[in-house]
Amino acid sequence: MLLAFAGVNVGLVVVQEGRTERALAALKQLTSPTALVIRDGARQRVPAAALVAGDLVALAEGDRVPADAELLAGSDLQADESLLTGESVPVGKHPGAAAGAQARPGGEGGPRLWSGSLIVRGSGLGRVVATGARTEIGRIGTSLGTVVTAPTALQIQTRRLVRLFATLGIGASVGLAVVYGLLRGAWVKGVLAGITLAMATLPEEFPLVLTVFLVLGAWRISQSKVLTRRASAIEALGAVTVLCTDKTGTLTVNRMRVAALVADGASWTPAAPDLPERFHPLVSLAMLASRPDPFDPMERAFFDLGARCLPPALVHRPGWVLRHGYPLQPALLAMSQLWQTADGAGFLVAAKGAPEAVADLCHLPEPARAALRRDVASLAAQGLRVLAVAEAVWPAAAMPEEAGPDEAGPDEAGPDEAGPDEAWPAAQHAFDFRLAGLVGLADPLRPEVPAAVRA
Repeated sequence: MLLAFAGVNVGLVVVQEGRTERALAALKQLTSPTALVIRDGARQRVPAAALVAGDLVALAEGDRVPADAELLAGSDLQADESLLTGESVPVGKHPGAAAGAQARPGGEGGPRLWSGSLIVRGSGLGRVVATGARTEIGRIGTSLGTVVTAPTALQIQTRRLVRLFATLGIGASVGLAVVYGLLRGAWVKGVLAGITLAMATLPEEFPLVLTVFLVLGAWRISQSKVLTRRASAIEALGAVTVLCTDKTGTLTVNRMRVAALVADGASWTPAAPDLPERFHPLVSLAMLASRPDPFDPMERAFFDLGARCLPPALVHRPGWVLRHGYPLQPALLAMSQLWQTADGAGFLVAAKGAPEAVADLCHLPEPARAALRRDVASLAAQGLRVLAVAEAVWPAAAMPEEAGPDEAGPDEAGPDEAGPDEAWPAAQHAFDFRLAGLVGLADPLRPEVPAAVRA
């Protein structure tokens, strides 16, 4: 009987953890990363596991870095290293920096790309320097593999209780056999009586009951699409009294939306049924200041609002060509896109960025800056991320000859196709910007979060 109970105990744990491991293995197979490498002068897509040191890897927005690499060339490249550092703010990467400038993940301006980080802006070319367990994330995984799993508090208490009852039961059964034999002289019957008492008092059910309840808990939370690798984790979860969690992507959907607009002293929120026409230029300029194929959540929010509320002519801009771009720089937290209008009569420069940076581009006088700060503070008090948007006009006569005409549409052209950088103004300050307004963005809560918090 004891052997049967032990077999059931082990079987329940093995079945539950085996099912979880198979599910996790299937998920891992579905999410196996790939890499775009340059070998023998040709680009080819290969599994990340096939990379070797020295391979050239091409990276673009949305790519997961497949191995530790040194950035050789890049355009406004930013990486999200939160998987390694816990910091959700992307960091800029610059080729040509000193090799020792970034020995560890985190920090701005280094040349090193770390395996597992996500490219959120720009593109680049890197040379693989470490793969597999030799990468930074691989070393973390190796160190985690050496961690010894300690017994939980409930397991320790159960073992102590089992030992106590076992000691008392064995002692009582031995005493019963001895007393029975001494008083009645029937030692065989005394031994049988002692064995019977031992079978009745030994706590073999305790581990079984504990395992059954933990497995039932794992099964219940699996109905909420949560996998439990170890049944003992249910105990830790049940002992939680205060749950601390980060916000982005956990409590929120990690998908930005425009929550407020401010232009010319007026404001708008999505609670209003329609977007007034006075705010159309602000939204259109925010779209023009973004990449035509946005990956950044804030830029995608501009395009989502434009697709819902703007006339098609302001969304698609037929005949407009993106001629040049000015990326975000540490010294100036604003970026601009230079567009040639459909009639070729001139250029429109759209800029967006931190309000103080855009105010500097617009050369606002102090009273206007004070009013801008009040509007920014009002939006920030609502928990919104605030960006300022501005525009400038550049005459067609100033178009460099090297740029030449281009028939590509706004969704096909890119700033890298504009010709030599020296043909255009070297800095954004060369344009006479006018402030268009402010955009407040929010990351909405997941629909299930309020109920989860109340529970």
